[in-house]
Amino acid sequence: MILYSSNAIGFKKDTDQNLIVDKIENSFVDCFGKFPSPSERKSWNNSMQFMEKIIRNSNVANDCGVLIEYNIPTSSKRVDFILSGKNESEEDNFVIVELKQWEEVEPTEKEDIVKTFVGKAVREAAHPSYQAWSYQQMIHDMNMAVYEGNIQSHSCSYLHNYKEKNPEPLKLPQYSECISQAPVFLKDDYKMLEDFLFCHVGRGKGMEILYRIESGKIKPSKKLIDCVSGLFQGNKEFILIDEQKVAFETIVNVAKKADGKKRTIIVTGGPGTGKSVISMNAFGELLKNEMNVQFVAPNSAFRNVLLEMLTKQMPKNKNRVRALFSGSARFYNTKENIFDVLIVDEAHRLKGAGAYQYMGKNQIEDIIKASRINVFFVDDSQQIRPEDIGSVQSIKDIAQKYNSEVEEIELKAQFRCSGAEGFMNWLTTVLQIEDTANFDGWDKTAFEFKIADSPTDLLDMIKAKNYEGYKARMLAGYSWKWSSEKEGNKNGEIDDVVISECDFSMPWNSRATNTWAIDDAGVNQIGCVHTSQGLEFDYVGVIVGNDLKFNPEMKTLYASYNDYKDLVGKKGLRDEPVELTRLVSNVYKILMSRGMKGCYVYCRDPELQEYFKERLEHAKYSNIN
Repeated sequence: MILYSSNAIGFKKDTDQNLIVDKIENSFVDCFGKFPSPSERKSWNNSMQFMEKIIRNSNVANDCGVLIEYNIPTSSKRVDFILSGKNESEEDNFVIVELKQWEEVEPTEKEDIVKTFVGKAVREAAHPSYQAWSYQQMIHDMNMAVYEGNIQSHSCSYLHNYKEKNPEPLKLPQYSECISQAPVFLKDDYKMLEDFLFCHVGRGKGMEILYRIESGKIKPSKKLIDCVSGLFQGNKEFILIDEQKVAFETIVNVAKKADGKKRTIIVTGGPGTGKSVISMNAFGELLKNEMNVQFVAPNSAFRNVLLEMLTKQMPKNKNRVRALFSGSARFYNTKENIFDVLIVDEAHRLKGAGAYQYMGKNQIEDIIKASRINVFFVDDSQQIRPEDIGSVQSIKDIAQKYNSEVEEIELKAQFRCSGAEGFMNWLTTVLQIEDTANFDGWDKTAFEFKIADSPTDLLDMIKAKNYEGYKARMLAGYSWKWSSEKEGNKNGEIDDVVISECDFSMPWNSRATNTWAIDDAGVNQIGCVHTSQGLEFDYVGVIVGNDLKFNPEMKTLYASYNDYKDLVGKKGLRDEPVELTRLVSNVYKILMSRGMKGCYVYCRDPELQEYFKERLEHAKYSNIN
């Protein structure tokens, strides 16, 4: 997607005649079906006036190419400004210019991170030069016309409102590496920027270069493939066991068939059966076979933790590898079969029309249409919101619409809870999701389950496990409000999870990071299903809020609409108590199945607390081989 494309003389003319912002806005409306925000329109108006002067005074040829708001393929990132042309050696070049309205900046101790006023508050942001360089790298890694067509690239940042300080925060030593890759130009550096552009693209003939970039096939480069393949080697987080290996080989074998047929693979399995281990390994193997493959996950927290786990030995590669990881909302306008393979983990969380920031109608259909081979990892019992449409049957129906052959793989072995399949079945029965064969117990030597007498005791148990070297986290149902950043709650500053009768309070997980699950500070914050679904810990402590209660007379669990604070999760369900109870029960099954070695629980509702104690008391000891 490109919001504006022209040659240099056309760009100067449109800017002089005050047409440039209107043209960008019209393209924006065509692409997104809505108007840009006033701040975005203001930023275009301001920045393009400055860039017009730079282009005019730089004396670059009039037939240089200009791209504005270029959407980097396979990502949601948009490049502010690209200028293309030939250098004095007649080599094809393009320059990325990251434009900023900033006027003040504070340095941080974090690599390539600064603080500035954006979004009505002072926030952390990537250094502008790092941002420009990362976009350059993404295009080089994914656009065949660039990495095979001998098109050279350069990048820089331009802060046209920013007066240089002494010392200058943006040029401190901790930022020297990113500045060496992409120089930063400030308000008074306009002549240096003009020379920089003329040096690389000043000879013009840039429109043909733009065309090649725009029409270039999107496929990971050999360098990126080698980079990702190296990250899997020796990474213990992604070792395959038993039936996981069988499922992996089946996926790879089907995907490598070269008969041109469209195929859909559906992998089903409950929590802890290894869906994510298989999906990541299949992603790596198919990438190694030079296929155009993307790893897709609807949940950004889950996606980012997987990325962190993959790159933890080589964190410098994280942003480069990120180009191959995607959310599920971006395929709605993608051309048919543009990808060889799309691998969708946590597919039960795929969305339909009206979901937040989704412009299409059905994400299952988007994905099947956009890929020759599509692999969905699904657990129908992990749907937790009315908008979650990624069921096995829905996938089959849409696959049939596109004449895509369906192959199903079922995972049965339970690896998360120390092999205690019995516990998962017992939990499913106790939460009244469905009756199972293991309603009466499981092997207690394989998995530890305890009922805490108070939330304070629960926290003490989890902290003790962390002290012993285990990975343990506190989790809770969405039964408390999550204070907003505007209310001063960016990094867990407000104790939202309050149980007054027990004199207990803790904050929800931080808004400042998507990796709460693996951050050291996470032990002092409580995670919810949206930050833990798909992930695993050694031990979890789960607080069951008043959103799930027990009726001792009817012997049934029921959800409390008013106590359930997930507004999207209960939308349209005020008069649908059975469906609301199903979804809330699914939430607690997910939370209680995050631990591999043990789970500790405290229920705020006294009747539910007694119900769990009674069911645990009656759970028989069964030695399961």
